[in-house]
Amino acid sequence: MSHFIRTTETPSLYRHLEKMSTEELLTNINKEDQKVAVAIQQKIASIERCVDAVYDKMKDGGRLFYLGAGTSGRLGVVDASECPPTYGVSHDLVVGLIAGGDSAIRKSVEYAEDDVNQCWKDLLEYNIDEQDFVIGIAASGTTPYVVNGLKDCRAHGIFTGCITCNEGSPLADQADFPIEVVVGPEFVTGSTRMKSGTAQKLVLNMISTSVMIKLGRVKDNRMVDMQLSNDKLVDRGTKMVMKSTDLTYDEAHKLLIEKGSVRAAVESVIL
Repeated sequence: MSHFIRTTETPSLYRHLEKMSTEELLTNINKEDQKVAVAIQQKIASIERCVDAVYDKMKDGGRLFYLGAGTSGRLGVVDASECPPTYGVSHDLVVGLIAGGDSAIRKSVEYAEDDVNQCWKDLLEYNIDEQDFVIGIAASGTTPYVVNGLKDCRAHGIFTGCITCNEGSPLADQADFPIEVVVGPEFVTGSTRMKSGTAQKLVLNMISTSVMIKLGRVKDNRMVDMQLSNDKLVDRGTKMVMKSTDLTYDEAHKLLIEKGSVRAAVESVIL
């Protein structure tokens, strides 16, 4: 692909960072970060197509898989891991896979991202099939683990999407629903955990949140199926039950604990 240019690797717009004051460092990093939301805004249509395609699979029982290496892999794992507590879905509905396995979440695994065959092996452990949807995440758009993972998925009739920060990448070529958010050079040249990582995190938020809402996991603007896994969430849930019923705090709290979710508690009163 002779035309392909990695803007994520181009030189920073700033020089001699080591000579900057703390205020200058923070101001300039913030100045770059402000470009991220604008870049995403320009790609809403691409994100919309991907979200609708994911929803079409998941409403019929399919699952969503994220694939990534390094920072991109960690972001996918984080987004997937937050779906069960936030929306009360099973842990196998949204799955995040990272090159090198779970140990790579904490520590970098050398050359794991360069294995062209491992991704499909990882997916096969979940008995993946054409009912599922797979999104590859790679700032560069060239990570072998991710690119070849999507390639294998397409060969087996599985729909694919991607989140990348370069245009015209090998990864986008393997995605049925590519999302290319070009945020430009990083403040520290090539440090894609910065703007690129922020862009990926925001797009992942948009995808999973929109899909969960479309799947009926939010009522009005509330997380009615959230897991009651700590005192803060039980308190929040209690107040949500109070707002939807005429119950006192103590009555709502007791009912919430008994029924196990805001949705079940409210429906037991209203229905």
